[in-house]
Amino acid sequence: MSEATASIANLRGQAQRLAPGIAVSVLVAITAQFLAEHYATPAMLLALLLGIAVNFLGEEGANAPGIAFSARSLLRLGVALLGVRISVDLMADLGAELIGLVIAGVLCTILFGLAIGKVFGHKWRFSLLTAGSVAICGASAAMAISAILPKDERSEERLIFTVLGVTVLSTIAMIAYPILVETFGLDERQGGVFLGGTIHDVAQVVGAGFSISETTGDTATLVKLIRVSMLAPVVLVASLLIRRFADAPIDGKRPPLLPGFVIGFLVLAALNSLHLIPASAVLFLSQASRWLLLTAIAAVGMKTHLKEVLSVGRLAIAQIVAETLFIAVFILAGVKLIG
Repeated sequence: MSEATASIANLRGQAQRLAPGIAVSVLVAITAQFLAEHYATPAMLLALLLGIAVNFLGEEGANAPGIAFSARSLLRLGVALLGVRISVDLMADLGAELIGLVIAGVLCTILFGLAIGKVFGHKWRFSLLTAGSVAICGASAAMAISAILPKDERSEERLIFTVLGVTVLSTIAMIAYPILVETFGLDERQGGVFLGGTIHDVAQVVGAGFSISETTGDTATLVKLIRVSMLAPVVLVASLLIRRFADAPIDGKRPPLLPGFVIGFLVLAALNSLHLIPASAVLFLSQASRWLLLTAIAAVGMKTHLKEVLSVGRLAIAQIVAETLFIAVFILAGVKLIG
């Protein structure tokens, strides 16, 4: 048998081994999307909960390899494809002062989370995971940051808790924050900056913004995408610091110097900024990213036991709420100050 033939046979065997688990993960993602469209509930949250509900499928067996592949490799591919949403043109439309405010909000929230983690009795892994997800883009950021953290016995339960927490808080914010916009007398543009700069997930930002006006919705979406653009540099810097200062993980593997999904994110963002990606391709890749992340979070849910997630405790809830309140107060104060 030639080397090429052997390679093809090996790839075919790998595909057959992974197919059942990937198919199950996709099925859970499709179900979550269907329910989300009919019951006005975040698809990410439903995918996670449905995955947890059928977590017996993630146990040892035919499905296990494909579910593990979906939770890891499809996740990273989905994060990489997020880069297609980003372009320099987006940032130029907002202005230097507000861009500076949004970036400062992201960085200060992460630093705040790392600082208060000690108060709540949590180590830096959990603090970086929760603060990064609150500061940047909710569940997507949580999964991206989790991918570069050194693994230990509680890695998956921390990820599940964080995704649950930011998704629930984001949904609450989608309802409550438009009321705050009116209460504090923010105009349409200020309201958009506040909503886009504080709500965790993109879908909830869009829902909250357009519930006020088209101008507020457009501004909120723009600001949110600027926060999303911070994902790659934050993950890159975190990866470098982890390699330099963190203790060796229990599996002996440190994160790569430059994670492949970060490279993919940056390349797509650069190509989109140069207008080298057709609009139809941007739309397709953006939707592909969303489905990959939905499938990945369903797979993560199937690898998780709810009892382990709930064992994270009240102080973990308090920390993620404190981080959420911090970024809200920071952006609101900045919007009022800049005018």
